Amino acid sequence: MVIRHHVEGYDNFCELMNNFKDVTETIHVYFSGSKLPSGISWCDDCVRAFPVVEAALSKADTNSHFIYVEVGDRPTWKSAECPFRKDKRTRLLVIPTLIRWGQPQRLEGDQCEKEDLVEMLFTDE
Repeated sequence: MVIRHHVEGYDNFCELMNNFKDVTETIHVYFSGSKLPSGISWCDDCVRAFPVVEAALSKADTNSHFIYVEVGDRPTWKSAECPFRKDKRTRLLVIPTLIRWGQPQRLEGDQCEKEDLVEMLFTDE
């Protein structure tokens, strides 16, 4: 079973990723707008993409990790100073973004809504 993690904010993300320095399993990271009190992200694109990502996750290697990262509220994300935008490891330009950590595989924006692309990222096929 895929091991799931959920963090909110840049500092919590960095702290969690420090735990994966020596991990050899595959790590997938999904970046999304933070959730409103309703439990739904403020980012409509993220809301549309997540069910596709969630469904495709069943195809991922059972020894892999999936990290759901809430990048912050809309003003935090839109700021040019947003640390997720400046971090060379994440290089976020849009949300949602789904990446294979430490690898070039990456889906951005509406690509995360395409079942075939998301499954390919999770399976290498």
